[in-house]
Amino acid sequence: MRKKVILITIFVVAVILFFIFKNNNKTVKTEVVKKGKIQEVLILSGEINATNYAKLSYETSGKINYVGVKDGDIVKKGKLISQIDATVLNSSYQSAMSTLRMYEATAQNILDQVKNHSKDESFAQKDLRTTAESNKDKAYEAVVAAKRNLDGANLYAPFNGIITYLAHPFVGVYTSIGSVESEIIDPATIYFDVLADQTEVTKLSVGQKVEIVLDSFEEKTFEGKVQNISFVPKLGESGSVYSVKVSFVNTDLLNSKFKIAMTGDANFTVSEKDDVLYVPNSFVKQDKMGSFIKTNKKGQKIFIKTGIESEDNTEIIGEVKEGMVIYD
Repeated sequence: MRKKVILITIFVVAVILFFIFKNNNKTVKTEVVKKGKIQEVLILSGEINATNYAKLSYETSGKINYVGVKDGDIVKKGKLISQIDATVLNSSYQSAMSTLRMYEATAQNILDQVKNHSKDESFAQKDLRTTAESNKDKAYEAVVAAKRNLDGANLYAPFNGIITYLAHPFVGVYTSIGSVESEIIDPATIYFDVLADQTEVTKLSVGQKVEIVLDSFEEKTFEGKVQNISFVPKLGESGSVYSVKVSFVNTDLLNSKFKIAMTGDANFTVSEKDDVLYVPNSFVKQDKMGSFIKTNKKGQKIFIKTGIESEDNTEIIGEVKEGMVIYD
């Protein structure tokens, strides 16, 4: 029993000595209080988009009989991109035109018969005239609809841009209504689209400078500025999330190699100060009394107030001086 007590005592003393030795040899990180500029930066993720970017589809189904462009072509607004066989649609349009001419002639005939009876028009004459006019109006609306269907057999460029996609770059194939047949983009309207929640969007303003970092161009940053901030939340997002449109500044968009949906980050400087004292974020500690920094290995504290905070540093206010050594 006596030997057991001695062994336990030796073990306890050894453990205590181990932790004492370990703590005495533990490296304590130090830093010095620095003075200079500090910036509070808000980082929001986003992706490249374009104001003039469209996916074009036919308004009816049919067989393609004309293709006037190819991938990569630069086109002007109104350029005919492709066309489906409009034989049936044109026949419907011509038939509607014929019906309109017939009802117009009938209406003119009836109006000629009752033209001298404006004051004593009988109910029979009124019924005859109204029916003729109604038939003519219906025939006219049928022509409008037939012409609209006929025009829907053509795809036109809605703006100046570059053809980036053709589902069928050849004729003789069938395409169905609603399927994307072509895509067009105007590179001059490319912008960076980010989302900000309700606590972040209040820190942003139109015209604010932005630094854009794209994942595809890690070694390069791009200048930008806030062009527009949505007044209403974006549909389909959880919570109140707002779209922020950031335009590129001093960037040749036509030769930039930017592509739709390229991702990256936008860095917004929301506040900055010159000639302030600051320390690395990790050196600012907190307890129930408030924020503090340590001034020696024993953990002596100086309580401080904090100002703006950047990604790496925090502004400190209190009884501290530039060059003061602090401990982690």
